Amino acid sequence: MNETEQLLEQVAHRVRNSAQGHGKPLPAPLEAEEPARAACILGFALPPLLAGLHTRVGVSGLGPEGGLMPLPESIAAYERMRASGWRWPAGVLPIADHGCGVYACVDCQSDTAQVLLFDPNPGAPELAWSIDARSLADWLRGWLDGTAWYCEDSGAGEEYDLELTPWAGFRSRV
Repeated sequence: MNETEQLLEQVAHRVRNSAQGHGKPLPAPLEAEEPARAACILGFALPPLLAGLHTRVGVSGLGPEGGLMPLPESIAAYERMRASGWRWPAGVLPIADHGCGVYACVDCQSDTAQVLLFDPNPGAPELAWSIDARSLADWLRGWLDGTAWYCEDSGAGEEYDLELTPWAGFRSRV
């Protein structure tokens, strides 16, 4: 079993336990062809781990913060942001809504599926982007082990001042 398979199993286990603990039904995974349909709409493919989360685990509404966005919602947010005045970078798909306009996004054009944090509150588009995690796998591991800044038990809390690295790739991607 490779690293992606192991991570998908860990996420599936956590999702099953969380759903059972809260008396919620498990979300249904998407059909296997849905990531290819999404790629046709978006103009880029989903990273394999993200596609696997949607087609094998069924993560809509479960996961970090308020949960991963359902794929149709991610696509709609991407299209909306690309049409906005924010000069949204090509290939950067919102995957989780942290509220107040802040999104966790996967850079679908990076080799590692880097996770970026979009926070429009600083004002200028080039200041809105920072690196949240080196990879989607690392971002998910932070959720699984409770060490990520967005986890309640991480010690970060509301007063935590994130010192994230600005995303240098912004200018070349808009």
